[in-house]
Amino acid sequence: MFHIVFVEPRIPPNTGNAIRLSAATGAHLHLVEPLAFDLSDAKLRRAGLDYHDLATVTVHPNLADLWGAVLPARVFAFTTGATVSYADVRYEPGDVLLFGPEPTGLSDDVLTDPNVTERLRIPMLAGRRSLNLANSAAIATYEAWRQLGFGGAGPIAAT
Repeated sequence: MFHIVFVEPRIPPNTGNAIRLSAATGAHLHLVEPLAFDLSDAKLRRAGLDYHDLATVTVHPNLADLWGAVLPARVFAFTTGATVSYADVRYEPGDVLLFGPEPTGLSDDVLTDPNVTERLRIPMLAGRRSLNLANSAAIATYEAWRQLGFGGAGPIAAT
């Protein structure tokens, strides 16, 4: 599947939502320290509901450790300053979807890291600062998974 990476996440519910996203899609969630919360944080647990045991989550002490775990892979860094749309990429299994901390986004050091394949943006109306981190990760992950035919997804149940 894919690797979702949150670099230095600061808001527990966003990471909790990403845990649910990881469990629902089979993506591997990577968190790069420092984290602004403890993984036992009540808000993180509440946002992740009962999906924590269904998700694959790895915490890395730094970016170098992350690279050692996910490379060689294509790394797509999401930033409002990019000109290439996330929808214009042909995703492949194993791709890395890299997101920065709230509210600053990825630092210039990360955006210019030689391991970053491409910088991508999610379009939004002019004058808007950014999307919610968990929402951005979900948009990108589902587009990538859609392109691969939602492999592994169960049947859609009628309600």
